[in-house]
Amino acid sequence: MKFSIGRLLFLGVSTELFILLVSYLLHPELQETFRFAARYSGRLSAIVFLYIFYRYAISFPLPLSENKGLRNFIRLFAVLHMIHFGFLSMNIYLNEISLVPAKLTGGALAYLMIVLAPFVLHKLKTFWQMIYFYYVTIVMMVTYFSRLKGDFEGATPYWFHYVALGTFVLSTIFFSMRMFRANK
Repeated sequence: MKFSIGRLLFLGVSTELFILLVSYLLHPELQETFRFAARYSGRLSAIVFLYIFYRYAISFPLPLSENKGLRNFIRLFAVLHMIHFGFLSMNIYLNEISLVPAKLTGGALAYLMIVLAPFVLHKLKTFWQMIYFYYVTIVMMVTYFSRLKGDFEGATPYWFHYVALGTFVLSTIFFSMRMFRANK
């Protein structure tokens, strides 16, 4: 099924608004509303990213510049992740969460790459496209690993974090094997 960028953005933004609404209905205190909105918005972003990485891997070595459908999903992911960033920023602000600048550097670079991807990723050589996919994957895995270690203020380790981390690890192995075989 093909989705236009307009339809994808409508579905994505509607889903983010639904996440915010449900978070508010379940947790009407704004601090908790944005804590939960950031959490579930991040999970939505992770699912969309895994789908994009999957589509990239199965279409490999087709140039990204020729894969308009995948490029639309990359645009969607950038928008969703910026909305997630807004929820996350509000969570940090409202809950007065202290940030460690050294720990933010890797995530900040990933955010920059995600925001720039719709504009430049399809113009880059395959090597740099793979750097993007693997780097964003590693940052997401480190995020779930940090949650498992209990490093996230306001979020205790939970079974979902194990599932998410395992999914990222196994998917990355599968996608890598698929691209390696396709490149032969």
